[in-house]
Amino acid sequence: MRVERWDGARVRDRAGELAALLADTVASGASVGFLAPLGHAEAVAWWRERADATEAGHFAVWAAVDPADRVTGTVGLAFPGKPNSRHRAELVKLMVHRSARGRGLGRRLLTAAEDAAVAGGITLLHLDTETGSPAEGLYRSAGWTVAGTIPDYAAAPAGGLRPTTLYYKRLGG
Repeated sequence: MRVERWDGARVRDRAGELAALLADTVASGASVGFLAPLGHAEAVAWWRERADATEAGHFAVWAAVDPADRVTGTVGLAFPGKPNSRHRAELVKLMVHRSARGRGLGRRLLTAAEDAAVAGGITLLHLDTETGSPAEGLYRSAGWTVAGTIPDYAAAPAGGLRPTTLYYKRLGG
């Protein structure tokens, strides 16, 4: 599998595949901002908005593709637009298709985003993830620090409220 940074045009062109990955992630129970069942049109619309944000320089997307050029994972960085926050970014939508999990792809995507952030002068990353999710083990093993937990922060795909843990990571020494 290869991990590539995609521009807005490529995100837009492959929004259907990215939407299928997002729907698979939600269907597997991951809390990534959507409720189940996630419709294809809603998922495509979300990715098309990310394509616009990527073209505007407010978002960056990395996609993992298998040897058959199928999308198997993604990660994004959201860049704040305020002058006092240009040193940081939010890591968002680290997703790996169920068929590709357990092979280190999540770590490769995370590393790609972190390395690009360093290269772009970002010194602080932050994220939120469902407390107790498998993603927490990845973030902790990759050197992310827990900032705190918020109870009943977001609804899980099935609808019940779940706590969210906030993480951060300082970059570049």
